[in-house]
Amino acid sequence: MTISHLEVLVEEYSAEVALENLLPKILTSDLGFKIHSFRGKKDLLKKLPQRLKGYRSWLPEDWRIVVLCDRDDEDCQKLKKMLEDCAISNGVMTKSSSSNPQFTLLNRIAIEELEAWFLGDATAINQAYPKIAKSFANRERYRDPDVIRGGTWEALEALLQKKGYYQGGLNKVEVARTISEYMQPQNNRSLSFQCFYSGVQALTKQG
Repeated sequence: MTISHLEVLVEEYSAEVALENLLPKILTSDLGFKIHSFRGKKDLLKKLPQRLKGYRSWLPEDWRIVVLCDRDDEDCQKLKKMLEDCAISNGVMTKSSSSNPQFTLLNRIAIEELEAWFLGDATAINQAYPKIAKSFANRERYRDPDVIRGGTWEALEALLQKKGYYQGGLNKVEVARTISEYMQPQNNRSLSFQCFYSGVQALTKQG
């Protein structure tokens, strides 16, 4: 079966604008998508059961669903299990729960926040903000974007502010839109991004 469309659920608008730029670099040109952002992670998790129940009643056979949220300070395995259990209890087959290649929903977690994905592409940050040399990625703090201590949002803000950007505070939506425009998915150093990337590919190449 050829997959024709993705419904993508994200916790906030900054993730929506980032994926608006990133998904066309991952998907084939004939595959459509629509991104639905919520008012934060709590709002997404609260409304997810009803949303999945609704999808089950009308989702076309060749459509698929992606759910993306930040880990933040939560236990990754517990959060993933919560997402998986929510899907299964509402009759939606996930990648992890399916015993065959066919599945409807992909749950993915940005570790610890979406900003880790931006920090995973030093070239894109340099292109978006030329005062920042690509070599920042060699520094110990930024070497592995998924294990940055003190928050990836704060780490990205510190990196940008040190070179004179966003002195009044990081604009998450603007930064997401600007950096994602230059990102190359296959080159990203964030393992959680690569997990998202390969998962979306598996989801859309079923058949």
